[in-house]
Amino acid sequence: MQLYYNHYSSNTRRVLLAADHLGIEFDLIQINLASQDDRRRLGEVNPNAKLPVLIDGDFILWESCAIMQYLAEGTPGQTVWPQERRARADVGRWMFWACQHFAPAIGVFTWEHLWKKFVTGQDADPTEVARGAADLAEAARVLDQHLATRNWLAGDGVTLADYAVAAPLMYKDRAHLPLDAYPHLLAWFERIQALPAWQRTAHEW
Repeated sequence: MQLYYNHYSSNTRRVLLAADHLGIEFDLIQINLASQDDRRRLGEVNPNAKLPVLIDGDFILWESCAIMQYLAEGTPGQTVWPQERRARADVGRWMFWACQHFAPAIGVFTWEHLWKKFVTGQDADPTEVARGAADLAEAARVLDQHLATRNWLAGDGVTLADYAVAAPLMYKDRAHLPLDAYPHLLAWFERIQALPAWQRTAHEW
């Protein structure tokens, strides 16, 4: 299988985390999003021109959480994508939540504090940062409350849900994410960072 990826993409990090946990290796195709030629190549396999993209024979799959589920489905004996209906729905719930609520709020901070200056030459917009802070506070509150009585998001062990939600936190310090008020969230993220999959998919800046 081939994976179009970029180390700086937290969506890519989701897939790399799941793959590492499942013992899956890819033929990695790095896409430099600053390169017009690379963006053209990416657009040929994903009309959204977004990363990551999985190519498995004649099957092309984009959207990080869909790729994670596909990889787990093809791995006998795995435990990160449960077979039981309600347990699987619970994991899926948090994966959708990560894409719809948590990651977009974090994305405001990564754009304003990390990428905006590089791409546009402009400084962070305080109004946008405030908007992101409000959205992140609401999502972080939900996550913190859920983790107050449990170690992992769904079930008794790490699942695709944990990897999907945690991946954008790779920018926790560099993007100045305001998370100090959420101790259960931070304790969970420490557990994530201690996992071999997290450590092996870390990228040196």
